[in-house]
Amino acid sequence: MSVERKPVAFGDLRRWIAALKAQGELVEIGAEVDWNIELGTIMRLAQGPGTGKALLFNNIKDYNKPASRCRRIFGSALNSYRRIAMMLGMPPETHPRELVKLGRTILTGSIPPRIVASGPVKENILKGPDVDLYEFPAPHWNRLDGGRYLLTYGGCVTKDPDSAIMNVGIYRGMVARHDQIPILMWRAQHIGHHVTAWQEGGQTEMPIAVAIGWEPSLGFCAGTPVAKGVCEYDVMGAIRGQPVELVKCETVDLYVPATAEIVIEGYLGLDPQSYVMEGPYAEFTGYLAGDRSPKPAIRVTCITHRNDPILRGTIEGSMPGSYSENAVCSSIMRAATAWNVLDRAGVPGITDVWCPPVQAGINTLIQMKQSYRGQAKQAANALWGSSAAHVRYKHVTVVDDDIDIHDYAAVDWAIAYRVNAGEDDVVIMPATFGSGLDPSTRRRDRNPNLFGTGKWHRVLIDATINLDYDPDPEFGGARFPPLVWPDREDVDKAYARWPELGLGKPTTP
Repeated sequence: MSVERKPVAFGDLRRWIAALKAQGELVEIGAEVDWNIELGTIMRLAQGPGTGKALLFNNIKDYNKPASRCRRIFGSALNSYRRIAMMLGMPPETHPRELVKLGRTILTGSIPPRIVASGPVKENILKGPDVDLYEFPAPHWNRLDGGRYLLTYGGCVTKDPDSAIMNVGIYRGMVARHDQIPILMWRAQHIGHHVTAWQEGGQTEMPIAVAIGWEPSLGFCAGTPVAKGVCEYDVMGAIRGQPVELVKCETVDLYVPATAEIVIEGYLGLDPQSYVMEGPYAEFTGYLAGDRSPKPAIRVTCITHRNDPILRGTIEGSMPGSYSENAVCSSIMRAATAWNVLDRAGVPGITDVWCPPVQAGINTLIQMKQSYRGQAKQAANALWGSSAAHVRYKHVTVVDDDIDIHDYAAVDWAIAYRVNAGEDDVVIMPATFGSGLDPSTRRRDRNPNLFGTGKWHRVLIDATINLDYDPDPEFGGARFPPLVWPDREDVDKAYARWPELGLGKPTTP
C-alpha cells in the first residue's frame, strides 16, 4: 500500500542539514581538507553505492580563517533513497518503486512562488571590484578537470524574453577569472531555448542568476525534466507544500530564493566571440567528458550571500560502487518520466519502470503484462521518439511482469533465457539523437548542430516470453516449460521443518 506523502518545507539549507543530522544522515568533517583534489576524492569514495552519508566539510584549506568569506562545503545529500524520501515527505525506508510512482505526478504539482522584499541572501552584497569568485572554496574536484568548478549543484535561473517564465536548471560552471564563469549547456535544453529567443531578439547577452544552497527541492527540480513552460519554482512549491519565497536580484531582472546561501548574478555571453575556454570535466557518465573548448560565459555583475555561507557542491559521475546525486535522482525521475511517456503513447500493460542508478538512466528497464507480440517494440519506439529521450534511454530492456526489475539477477536471468537474437529480440535503432558526453559516441558524432548533442545507435532487448512460439501440449499449452521452483505446498512443508533442521528462520517467502 502506498504511503501518504506529508510535504515538508525545510526553509533553507541549514534546516535541511539539521534534519539530516537528526536522522543520523550527516557526517560533519572537522579535520582540514584541501579543496584541491582531496575534497572531491573524499566525497567520491564516501558516497558509496547509495549508502554513504551527506557530508559537511567545516575546515577547508585556505578558507578556514575567521575572515574567510566562505568556509564550508555541503554535498552528497541526494545520493540516497532515504534522503530523497525525506525531501519528498515520505518515510526514509520508502522503496524506490514507490518513489518512482510518486515521481510520475510530483512534477505536475504547482504552488506559485511568493515575492518578498528581502531575505538572508541579501546580508552581503558584492558589486564591482568587490566581486571575487576565488573567495569561495570552489574545489578542483578531479585531477583531470580543466579547472575549479564553482557551479556543480546550483540552480541557474534564466527566463524567456517573451513569456517571462523563468527556468531553473543545473549546468556545470568553471571559474575562469575572478568575475567569469564559462558553463556547459546544450541548445536542446530549456536554457538553450532561452538563448535562442534572446539571440532572435538581437541580444548579445542574456540575464542569468545562480542560486547556490537552498532546500533540496532546488537541486532535485533543477536537474529533472520539468515540462517546458513550467517554472521550477512552482514545482518546488508543490514538493514542499508551501510557496517558495523569492527576492529580486540586484543587477538582473530575475528572482532567487530569499534564504539561499549564495547567489551569483550576471549576463551570459551569446556571441561566440565572447566565449571562454572551459572543460574538460568528470561527467555523469563516470568518464572525463566535454572537451576543453570555448563556451558561453557568465559575466558576473553581483554576488549576494548570507553571513558565513555554505557552498553547495557535488561530485559528478556515477560508476560501480560510487553513485552520484545526479544518478540517484535520475534513477527515480527518469524512470517516472519514461513511464508517463509510455502511458501518453498508449502502450498497454506497463506495470513498472526503473533506471538503475549506476548509469543515471542511460539504460531503462520496463516490466509489462504482455498481451501481444511486438508490445516491447512499441514501448521502445514510444520512448525513443519522445523529447525525454534527449540524453537518456539509450538501451531499453523489457521483461514480463513475473520479473522484478529492481532485482538485477532476475533481469539477467530473463535476458539469458528469454532472449533469442534470431527471433528479433534484439533490435538496433541507428543514428538517433543522443548524448555527446557519452564516450562510446565517436568524436565526429558529437556535433550538437547536427545531432542535438550527439549521435546514438539505440538498442532494445526484448526479454519477454515470445508469444510467437507455438503452445506446447506437453506443458499444458504454455510456450515455455515450467519453472523448477517448488510448489507452494512443498515450500510450506519444508519451511515448517526449518528450525528442526538447524537452518534458522526462513528468509524467502
